[in-house]
Amino acid sequence: MFDRLKDVETRYEELERQLSNPDVITKLQVYQKYAREHADLRGLVETYREYEKTRGRLEEDQGLLRGNDEELKEIVKEEIPQLKENLAVLEDKLKVLLLPKDPNDDRNVLLEIRAGTGGDEAGLFAGDLFRMYARYAEFNRWKVEVMSSNPAGGMGGFKEIIALIEGKGAYSRLKYESGVHRVQRVPVTEAQGRIHTSAVTVAVLPEAEEVEVNIDPNELRIDVYHSGGHGGQSVNTTDSAVRITHLPTSVVVTCQDEKSQLKNKAKAMKVLRARLLDMMVAKQHEDISEARKSQVGTGDRSERIRTYNFPQGRVTEHRIGLTRYDLENFLDGNIQEVIDALTTHFQAEALKQSIH
Repeated sequence: MFDRLKDVETRYEELERQLSNPDVITKLQVYQKYAREHADLRGLVETYREYEKTRGRLEEDQGLLRGNDEELKEIVKEEIPQLKENLAVLEDKLKVLLLPKDPNDDRNVLLEIRAGTGGDEAGLFAGDLFRMYARYAEFNRWKVEVMSSNPAGGMGGFKEIIALIEGKGAYSRLKYESGVHRVQRVPVTEAQGRIHTSAVTVAVLPEAEEVEVNIDPNELRIDVYHSGGHGGQSVNTTDSAVRITHLPTSVVVTCQDEKSQLKNKAKAMKVLRARLLDMMVAKQHEDISEARKSQVGTGDRSERIRTYNFPQGRVTEHRIGLTRYDLENFLDGNIQEVIDALTTHFQAEALKQSIH
């Protein structure tokens, strides 16, 4: 591991030289490439240098223990345990930083939320979850754009809503949110005060670049039709809604939120590319072990990952056994603590796999 870290530091120093090279500065694309690589390595190199500095101090203190200065020996005896502890922490951090980086981590996110079992109550909770993620995006100064939505009747909420979340590192933060989210509460329509259990599915897909997913126009069936739902008189006067079917995979995407057919088509194509990329990644990993799948962090969307219990004001994250009693605060977008805990958990799982 440390031979590799030394090589990384050497590369980092070479990049620093290149970034101050006048010939490189005048070539924008080359400069940006080196700057990105330099930024990607900074955290690892700084941690490695801190590790080496701490290790040097520990060796120096251990050397002083062999000397004759009794007063100095007492001082270093107190210092050595802390240095050893710091060294262990830094070594664990280095192991995590050396893990293969998910190539999708810096991408934007296609967030798909769908009401599952529970009828109107599931639709209402789909709306609650969308607001939660929109608020979290707002805290991070990310942009949220609704790509497609299907309202869930007169009570509010959504049967389905798809949104693009644009922001640096959005996928790395949200990728573990995929799965079944279960809600337990008394519905507004429940006269007897009985608690109902409903479910909503969340899918988090990395946004795909056009060059990554080669879509043959001849393999698409594009239908246009009148938009439905809310929107006033103009909604049904033009064929603005778009349905795109990718014939080889039978993936269907619809979009009717915009009044412009061209805008709806562009949004639908963006969603289609993300879904096809997700299918490609899943196919690449289908022959890999379950342990490797968890390392990559694709997530099983059929798995019940979290329960939101309103009578108790409780949120339980089942994958890591974490329970919080601040449901209202959580649904207001304050979900960073759970995201951090999930990231730490999956990094630890990845470390176990890298050791075996």
